[in-house]
Amino acid sequence: MSGFGWGVAPLWEGLCAGRCTIGPFGRFDHRMHRTHVAAEVAAAPEEIAGRPGWHRLSLADRFAVAAAVEGMRQAGLPVPLPQDVEAGVFWGSSTGGMWEAEGFFRDFVGDRRRSRVGDLASHQVNAPGDAVARLVGAGGPVQTVSSACASGALAVGAALEALRAGTVDVALAGGSDSLCQLTYAGFNALRSVSESPCRPFRAGRSGLSIGEGGALLVLEPLERVLARGAQPLAVLAGAGAACDAHHMTAPDPSGQGAAAALEAALRDAGLAPADVDFVNAHGTGTPLNDAAEWNALQRVFGTRAGMVPVTATKALLGHLLGSSGAIEAVATVLCLQHGMLHPVPSAAASAAESVEEAEPAAAVPVALVADQPLPFPAVRAAVSTSLAFGGSNAALVFARWTAASSS
Repeated sequence: MSGFGWGVAPLWEGLCAGRCTIGPFGRFDHRMHRTHVAAEVAAAPEEIAGRPGWHRLSLADRFAVAAAVEGMRQAGLPVPLPQDVEAGVFWGSSTGGMWEAEGFFRDFVGDRRRSRVGDLASHQVNAPGDAVARLVGAGGPVQTVSSACASGALAVGAALEALRAGTVDVALAGGSDSLCQLTYAGFNALRSVSESPCRPFRAGRSGLSIGEGGALLVLEPLERVLARGAQPLAVLAGAGAACDAHHMTAPDPSGQGAAAALEAALRDAGLAPADVDFVNAHGTGTPLNDAAEWNALQRVFGTRAGMVPVTATKALLGHLLGSSGAIEAVATVLCLQHGMLHPVPSAAASAAESVEEAEPAAAVPVALVADQPLPFPAVRAAVSTSLAFGGSNAALVFARWTAASSS
């Protein structure tokens, strides 16, 4: 679920077109804020919004539930799952139902007769993952990770660990977050938000763009998938995490923590840096983050760092906060599945945009896939990075699945 619409099909179509969804939005009144663009998800179509109990769900819950319904259908699994299937939910979120809680507070201080306790109850950050667990009848572990922008990727890593340990037969892993005043105001207060759509790794970049949405991966051991005649989309080969322990908001400029997460993920996957064919980068478009991520790539890939193709999904969807690692994992899987890397627009920054740094940020020399999709039929493996506030870093390694992969 993204600014492209509800479902995987509009996501892949929009990614391949390199179409940016960041622009004017109406989720809340942003006239008092410093910037006025975000990537907003349109209202759900009737076939989704007509589900029983839909009106009681927060936006983040709705993104989560809709992603789960589509994911389970694509995987050929029933909803709910049979009782003899041990299923777990591993979810990432930054704010849960914060947007609804803000509405409750607005109504409570205005005319408390209009306030609804249900809106306040949806505030808990674990609500989206719990909604998925109720939907599928998950009787195994239900975990919510809230570690800023790394939450979704860390949740996928936790799911992988549970599958390997045999704790669950099926793991539903992902994340969801909605636009809300708290995060929009907070990032604006930090001067971290761009006044026009973000431009990862480009010269003159001045900040991130916030988005909303959700995504889910259905994960199972390969032998289980093949035994029931299902078709794998890709292999989740490894996951890694590390912390900068450097600063509350700024990344370690050396990229040491991010590199440690990447190296851990590759070790976990049993792959060498030379086996990686492209990187789905965290790529927020902030001057410090992009530069630090480039240093991390240099540490891991050495002289090859500037030749490995890089996709930057946030340039099209905005930064989905706690769910960014999840939807970027889906984007990575789609690129592997189709043998095609999605592009980002290379248009120059708006002349009206004010760059507040003393010196405009220089371009970062990554091999960014720009303007047109990059056909890559021989693609083998990719890494997706998530680098969060507080120095929380996560990386996921995905490999392309073919029939030969099962032998």
